[in-house]
Amino acid sequence: MTLVTPIQLAYEPSVETAEPAWSREEFEARLRSMESRYHIHHEFHLLMNDGKLDRAAIRGWVANRFYYQVAIPVKDAAVLSNCPHREIRRHWVQRIIDHDGTTGEEGGIEAWLQLGEAVGLPRAELLSHQHVLPGVRFAVDAYINFARRSSWQEAACSSLTEMFAPTIHQRRLDRWPEFYPWIEPEGYIYFRKRLSEARRDVVHGLQITLDTFTTRAEQNHAVGILQFKLDVLWTMLDAMWMAYVENKPPYHNV
Repeated sequence: MTLVTPIQLAYEPSVETAEPAWSREEFEARLRSMESRYHIHHEFHLLMNDGKLDRAAIRGWVANRFYYQVAIPVKDAAVLSNCPHREIRRHWVQRIIDHDGTTGEEGGIEAWLQLGEAVGLPRAELLSHQHVLPGVRFAVDAYINFARRSSWQEAACSSLTEMFAPTIHQRRLDRWPEFYPWIEPEGYIYFRKRLSEARRDVVHGLQITLDTFTTRAEQNHAVGILQFKLDVLWTMLDAMWMAYVENKPPYHNV
């Protein structure tokens, strides 16, 4: 797929540099190298994927992550609303369909509700967001606000954490049935769906990013955007660690 050109950026890079631009291969490698900061390496995830979290912590993660899941199509709608290019919109809209679903084809949000039921969380509790921690809410809301206020290219770049997602989904599929046998098998539908969907989305998101950010200043800006998204995901787990591992939820000492 070819991007409509020329692309006008809606930002001014904050730091100018005389350094030459990375090649496309170097730029992609730099983005992919940021996997070391992906939340799969957070202590909360390490415990979860080693079968060392109790039921309350697993349920807390599912409930808080659901707040992020329902925000994803809202973020993608922001990309569409800011994008003037029909061909980009026709491709990007699939992400919304993947999560919201269509008639006869339920999407990722429905699959996550099934995960909630599989771990013992009623749908009504998930949909009410009554278990969402303030830190998680702030982090996710910051991500949505970023997507709404930034250029569509910047918002698309922020989605590149999907480069690292298939690994985390596969680990859950491989390990959770053994470590958490109390989780109903129907709960794993979401992870299976995202194995292929995330890989497909990465191809498109990477093309937009590599085609758009072509000077070193712009490439550094893109790296900063990806770091921001990594910060969002890491901060969510920081809040969950305090609440479900340290047993110090907000206002625990009041």
